[in-house]
Amino acid sequence: MLGRFLEVSVRAPDILASLAFYEALGFVQARVGDTRTHPYAVITDGRLNLGLHVNEFSSPALTWVHPDLAPHAADFESLGIELDFSWLGEDALHEIGFRDPSGQQITLIEARTFSPPPATDLQASKLGYFEEFGVPVTDLARSTAFWDSLGFVAFDPERMPFTRVVASHRDLNVGLYDTDLRNPVLTFSHAQMPERIAMLRDKGYRMPDRLPRGMDPRENALLEAPEGTWLLLTTAAE
Repeated sequence: MLGRFLEVSVRAPDILASLAFYEALGFVQARVGDTRTHPYAVITDGRLNLGLHVNEFSSPALTWVHPDLAPHAADFESLGIELDFSWLGEDALHEIGFRDPSGQQITLIEARTFSPPPATDLQASKLGYFEEFGVPVTDLARSTAFWDSLGFVAFDPERMPFTRVVASHRDLNVGLYDTDLRNPVLTFSHAQMPERIAMLRDKGYRMPDRLPRGMDPRENALLEAPEGTWLLLTTAAE
C-alpha cells in the first residue's frame, strides 16, 4: 500500500556537518537528482538511506515512493487516516503525508529523488547492522493495528529489555517501543558493540545519557548526530 521505501528523512540545517558525521562512520553519499528545490543530500550504508534536508518539516519522517500517487491518496482516507497535507498539483512532485497514532510522520512521493551508489562503493559502517526505525508509542495495541493496516507484519511482543513490537515490511522494519524514549531512533546492532561504543566515546562523539529503562549502559548507548537524530546502539547476541 505504501510503495517502495525510499529514506528516513531528517531536517539537517547544516548538511555539511551531518555529511561529515555519517561519512566518518562509514556511510557514503548517494547521487541526488534535481527534484527537490531545497538543498538535499542522501547518505547510506546500503541498508539505511538517510535523507538530509534543509527545509522545515516534521522530522524525522519515513518516506516511501508510490508511483501514480494521486489516484491512491483516497485509499488512505478510506482507512480513516487523515492526511496532514496533499500536494497533487500538475506542476509539482506529488506528495502526501499523514501520521501514525504516536505522531510519527509518514510521507509518500511519486518518484525517487536519488540513485543508490554502486554496491562496490558501500562498506560496513562503524555502527553495525541497521535493525529498525524505533518509534516510542503510548498505545502499543493501537500502533500495532495501524501499521498492520498498511501492510506490515507485526510479530509477537518482546518483553526485554522493554516491551517492543517489530512491524516488518520488505524494505523497512519499524520497532514500536513501549518505553520512555522521547525521540524516534535509528537502531543498530553488533556483537562487539561495547568496544565500538568505547571507541566512539574516545573520539568525542556526543552520547546522551537517556537510555530506555532496562538497557544496560555497558552494552548499549545513544549517539546523537549533528542534526539531532538519535542512533540507538545495541549489543547483538553472538
